[in-house]
Amino acid sequence: MPEGSWYCNDCRAGKKLHYKEVVWVKVGRYRWWPAEVSNPKDIPENILRMRHDVGEFPVLFFGSNDYLWTYQARVFPYMEGDANSKEKMGKGVDSTYKKALEEAAVRFKELQAEQELRQLQEDRLNDKKPPPYKHIKVNKPIGKVLIISADLSEIPRCNCKATDENPCGMDSECINRMLLYECHPQVCPAGERCQNQCFTKRQFCQVEIFRTLSRGWGLRCVHDIKKGGFVNEYVGEVIDEEECRARIKHDRIIDAGPKGNEARFMNHSCQPNCETQKWTVNGDTRVGLFALTDIPAGTELTFNYNLECLGNGKTVCKCGASNCSGFLGVRPKNNPPSDDKGRKLKKKSQMKRKSQQEVIKEREDECFSCGDGGQVVSCKRPGCPKVYHADCLNLTKRPAGRWECPWHQCDLCGQEAASFCEMCPSSYCVKHRDGMLFISKLDGRLSCSEHDPCGPEPLEPKL
Repeated sequence: MPEGSWYCNDCRAGKKLHYKEVVWVKVGRYRWWPAEVSNPKDIPENILRMRHDVGEFPVLFFGSNDYLWTYQARVFPYMEGDANSKEKMGKGVDSTYKKALEEAAVRFKELQAEQELRQLQEDRLNDKKPPPYKHIKVNKPIGKVLIISADLSEIPRCNCKATDENPCGMDSECINRMLLYECHPQVCPAGERCQNQCFTKRQFCQVEIFRTLSRGWGLRCVHDIKKGGFVNEYVGEVIDEEECRARIKHDRIIDAGPKGNEARFMNHSCQPNCETQKWTVNGDTRVGLFALTDIPAGTELTFNYNLECLGNGKTVCKCGASNCSGFLGVRPKNNPPSDDKGRKLKKKSQMKRKSQQEVIKEREDECFSCGDGGQVVSCKRPGCPKVYHADCLNLTKRPAGRWECPWHQCDLCGQEAASFCEMCPSSYCVKHRDGMLFISKLDGRLSCSEHDPCGPEPLEPKL
């Protein structure tokens, strides 16, 4: 818990509570209890006559239907993910509290639906066009940022030939494509037949901007897109750390707010059909969006924002996916199996149950470090399904021989790891693991403090 004077993000931003808002309320030594902020005009006369100070407001507790006058420092915003708390209750919790949790979850959904409907109606009346922005075709450097342009002698040359069936294509063995390097038209042996120049030639899919039901504006494809196909480039203003250090800590970021292209309208999803890949184009880093699966025409295009949560604030995710994590910046649950996989699992369930320690999936699909897909290298340790981008491990070439990933070595001393974070490659030996890992309050998995938006001791009601 924070020490001394501490203010939450809502108080810092001057955010105030509203009537008909579901909150957690703390009274004396009682547990945090869900309640709804009531309008003084709608409460019984005897409650209105109760003694209360200026700035206090009435709340109606779920489960018991009792009223109380309280103030903002005694309440905590109820969030969508809090509905899962009822599943974590142990024995000994009274029936009134269980009833309160159930009523709060139902009421929160009702108020949320009403708010979304009002917002949608207002948007349709006042916002028939997407918000204005300046369309640009390439990234625009801001401040001290420089766009790198490599010398032709520094650009890697692949081994493809112009006589190949699909030179440098998705199904080829082009070394540049495998390492996420775009071929240069003056260097590639395939010449004009080279199929690895999508960024330079702007070979984008045809898309259209449309209004979604509850997530603002979105982007959808006009034609079918094949798995692995290049959808669009994410462009905007490239700003340095000096410009953005108050928001995020990286060397450079692409801000597509004031300037960008159609890709700026793509929404987040915990089960996206596209992914971002960092490619090197003529010596500079560019971000492309690629299809993760075959996408039929008219489908909304989404990708995982992979946001970094700063402070204790959590933004509710509205993607609606079956594996939705509930909040932006929190890793989604495991993707549900497809129909084919479901049938296979059903057949296996009729057979003898296998050991829990057996690895079901031989290799994972996303990099264990950054969470994105693409060209990856896999760990050769028996039973380890982890894969990584070469860039995420600072590797200049693919490792040879029996290579083991950093998940199996202690972060502090390099010795054999005994305890592992389930969210990233962080791991520790027996000597150094104390205090480094903890059970996440969000999903119950063993993790380091980097992967819980609230930290090792979340500022949320302890149920």
